[in-house]
Amino acid sequence: MNMPPEERLEGAPGAWSSRFQEYRLMWRALRRDRLAVFSLVIILIFVLAAIFAPRLAPYPDQAMGKSNLSERLSPPSRTHLLGTDDLGRDLLSRILLGSRPSLSIGFFVVSLAMIIGTPLGAIAGYFGGWIDQAVMRITDIFLSFPPLLLAIAISAALGPSLFNAMLSITLTWWPWYTRLARAQAVSLKEQTFIEASRAIGVPGFTIIRRHIIPNVLTPALVQATMDIGSALLMGAALSFVGLGVQLPKADWGNMLTVARLYFNDGPWFAIFPGLAILLVAMCFNLLGDGVRDVLDPQSRRVG
Repeated sequence: MNMPPEERLEGAPGAWSSRFQEYRLMWRALRRDRLAVFSLVIILIFVLAAIFAPRLAPYPDQAMGKSNLSERLSPPSRTHLLGTDDLGRDLLSRILLGSRPSLSIGFFVVSLAMIIGTPLGAIAGYFGGWIDQAVMRITDIFLSFPPLLLAIAISAALGPSLFNAMLSITLTWWPWYTRLARAQAVSLKEQTFIEASRAIGVPGFTIIRRHIIPNVLTPALVQATMDIGSALLMGAALSFVGLGVQLPKADWGNMLTVARLYFNDGPWFAIFPGLAILLVAMCFNLLGDGVRDVLDPQSRRVG
């Protein structure tokens, strides 16, 4: 049975060996960036804490919303390591459980935005013409609005909930990946290997799937790594204004909404959720810088 030359090349053992060697060099380069490695460790700790939050929370019932008014606004102590909130609920337990929706927003929004925006940009950049014009004009319409205001408007129209908050943020985020993918596709379609594929009769969508999108994924992944922190911040902002996760469910954003009213009496109530947001967003940005340096061929040297 005859196989197309492209499939024979993709399935060759040497291709897999070369790909494995590439990943190994990338990991070695990333390990030299101490800030990126530190950020990755912190992110993994938060992700694991979110996964096992019900088991790790000292007071899981309070994390779910049960009040304990006898210990209202208690400062950090051995009993409550991070203190308690306005209803006497353990703040550490609330932060652990609140990490679930907060991190979910970041990962969900960026993943869905990439899934929508990257193929659209690749198709628009490769085919050009009216397809390019139609896709990019729609993209420009979304980009003409401030992202946070557009997300608030969409979320308010859909109703306050975690899913609607994630959907509204995604609708403001996908155009950035479309523009990024289109710019890469316009440059790639003039390359020799793309012209060779067209010359032997490879369909356009096959070229996009096998060549354009894999080459676009590198800058898209770098952008995604840094965008997760920004998406998390926007999700916290929606919860802060009452359009995200609804009380009594815990979320870092809605915790700050209540905490601002008690800052003078219990500053720890606002400080610790705010630090959680700051630390995770900063770590994703630092990791994104490290990934960008690793994916730059000029920064990769065999030590």
